[in-house]
Amino acid sequence: MKLKNIMTLKLLLALTVAIGFTSCSKDSGTKGGSRATGWKINDKKGGFQHNSKFKKQETPPGMVPVEGGTFTMGKVQDDPMHDWNNSPNQQHVQSFFMDETEVTNLMYTEYLFWLKTVFPPEDENYKNIYTGAIPDTLVWRNRLGYNETMTNNYLRHPAYSEYPVVGVNWIQATEFSKWRTDRVNENILEKSGYLKKDAKIKDVTAETSFNTDTYLAAPTQTFGGKEDVVLKKELNGGRRVPADTAKNVYAQRNSGLILPEFRLPTEAEWEYAAVALVGNREYNIYKGQKKYPWSGQYTRSGKRQYRGDQLANFKQGKGDYGGIAGWSDDGADITNKVKSYPPNDFGLYDMAGNVAEWVQDVYRPMVDDEANDFNYFRGNVYMKNKIGEDGLVEIVTTDNIKYDTLSNGKIIARNMPGQIAQVPVDDNETYLRTQFSTSDNRNYRDGDRSSTRYFNFGSSEEESEGKDDKFRMYESPKHSITVDDSTGVMVKKYDKSNNRTTLVNDDVRVYKGGSWRDRAYWLDPASRRYFPQDMATDYIGFRNAMSKVGPKSNKKSVRGNPKQ
Repeated sequence: MKLKNIMTLKLLLALTVAIGFTSCSKDSGTKGGSRATGWKINDKKGGFQHNSKFKKQETPPGMVPVEGGTFTMGKVQDDPMHDWNNSPNQQHVQSFFMDETEVTNLMYTEYLFWLKTVFPPEDENYKNIYTGAIPDTLVWRNRLGYNETMTNNYLRHPAYSEYPVVGVNWIQATEFSKWRTDRVNENILEKSGYLKKDAKIKDVTAETSFNTDTYLAAPTQTFGGKEDVVLKKELNGGRRVPADTAKNVYAQRNSGLILPEFRLPTEAEWEYAAVALVGNREYNIYKGQKKYPWSGQYTRSGKRQYRGDQLANFKQGKGDYGGIAGWSDDGADITNKVKSYPPNDFGLYDMAGNVAEWVQDVYRPMVDDEANDFNYFRGNVYMKNKIGEDGLVEIVTTDNIKYDTLSNGKIIARNMPGQIAQVPVDDNETYLRTQFSTSDNRNYRDGDRSSTRYFNFGSSEEESEGKDDKFRMYESPKHSITVDDSTGVMVKKYDKSNNRTTLVNDDVRVYKGGSWRDRAYWLDPASRRYFPQDMATDYIGFRNAMSKVGPKSNKKSVRGNPKQ
């Protein structure tokens, strides 16, 4: 009997040890120690700290999640323009977030208010920052039309506050995206206790403003180096320690708080989000294709309650922008208030009609799926932080702001005080790399010297041919603007050559979707057009996107591999 009890005790002890080892093997690596070294992680005494409390990326304000996947990019039913620039090709995009609606006048005027407050235009040092961001309201004018009401009221009158902003060129849309990144992250850090409360309103000036990249690279130089604004805290396994016990720690990428940048969507992302084939999914296939962002082949609703109503704001025919009075086809003659029409299956509004939208891509009359079929994008110009003589990143100040004079004479700030100066990547980043070799990749496999019909591989005249204007891939006009040193007057020179064969160059960008001015053909998400990046119209607006970090979706488990 005694021997039996001893054996039972040994069996229980062995079982307890086995269970202990099993539980350790399933541990995430923070509670039971590092799977790499066995050292304790998130030890209160110090050592390696890891944010084990992070769950998922916060959904940015005004955005909805779009789960990525594969789809057929391009492919419209007709090609009356004979462009042949949207041949069908299979692409895959990663998951991302996208604005529920186009950026509105209200959103953009908030941006203008901030710029005017922080960089007063009456100050000679900053006058071009604010004026360079103002939309071109003269886009509403027409030689044979009376549109002065929109010219004077559309941007700022409260009646149009929830209408999509127009008159914004591609560069201005990109600058708005950068500003939005900083303001959203600034608000997040304030709420988390890393920035002084209300500093974004009370302490901000031209020399003391928040920039996300500056905060990450040199937090002590953010807000002009004000230590009472940029606070120090300790992150201990995701748990924030009171300020009085802080150990000189600022929020970083590993804190899980700072969101990726707001940006314009790529053409592939925009088209994928617009067509929203998720609504046609049945098991693991898509049942049929979509001509528009909604199901069906027609622009009118077939639902009983809304039968006959137009599903988008577009031009039905010559002189017909909204239908007859009292029974309007689409409820608008120019643009319309956002969310006036049903969303698509991703929950995105106005992906067809209202205004066409800028995307990131530089235009080429082809999508080079042979070179890439994952997160396709043409337009990469890789930059890096500029390092000063002191070995530290160089922060832009009032004295070294850079301005660009656009081809139409508009002056826009390239950078602003508080940001980190940027320079192109060089051999230090490109040496012996296989995936990229230059800073500017807009011409990759198209428009470079080896793509021209005059290129003679191995020829001794190769270099001289590449520099000759006649060997350019695209014969677009070359306008120029110079400033007379003696008078300071801006001299505009137009390229009047009759030999130009195209408007395509490295400074034209794709815009997608139909607008209030367009016929139904352009409502097809696969349609694509281009426009100079420094010019604006009354029918092109934009919306922002943001990449999703972490898993493709937030599903609790993956088939065949349930999460522990």
